[in-house]
Amino acid sequence: MKKITLILVFLGLLAFTSQAQAPLEKGGIQINAGLGMSSWGLPIYGGFDYGVGNNISIGGELSFRSKSESYGNSKWKTSYTSIAGIANYHFNEVLNIPSKFDFYAGLSLGYSIFNSKYDGPGGDYDYTGSGDSGLYLSGQVGGRYFFSDKVAVNLEFGGGNVFSSGKIGVTFLL
Repeated sequence: MKKITLILVFLGLLAFTSQAQAPLEKGGIQINAGLGMSSWGLPIYGGFDYGVGNNISIGGELSFRSKSESYGNSKWKTSYTSIAGIANYHFNEVLNIPSKFDFYAGLSLGYSIFNSKYDGPGGDYDYTGSGDSGLYLSGQVGGRYFFSDKVAVNLEFGGGNVFSSGKIGVTFLL
């Protein structure tokens, strides 16, 4: 965790000397990676966005989180993995926001895979909860601050997926 934070800070300071251009233009690609906020486990994610219009982007994301818990002689290890398609509308033009910022909102359609392993009295077994795996539709709202033409930090809030509270990360424009 400390290494990731130091890398994000270093990239931000390194890129701080120049001004950003438009966050994501039509045909542009950006790569996103970071950490999530969750009531349990530390979610990590990676993804990309592609500009299909001046204010619209689509993309994909892969995320993972896990948690281990012990209750007396019983141990549970649980993980969530999800893959999602994402669509966002960017409000910079409509709200006349400076280009070093990028404010957006959108929807994600994804598939979550839930796995849980039990080790304790009564034996060891794997449990895949069908009620916790499957398709989901969620919404998100977020923003980015560009330190340079190619690097930004992002903060996003949403619900209905692995990142039930939100996420923070870094964005690289290609």
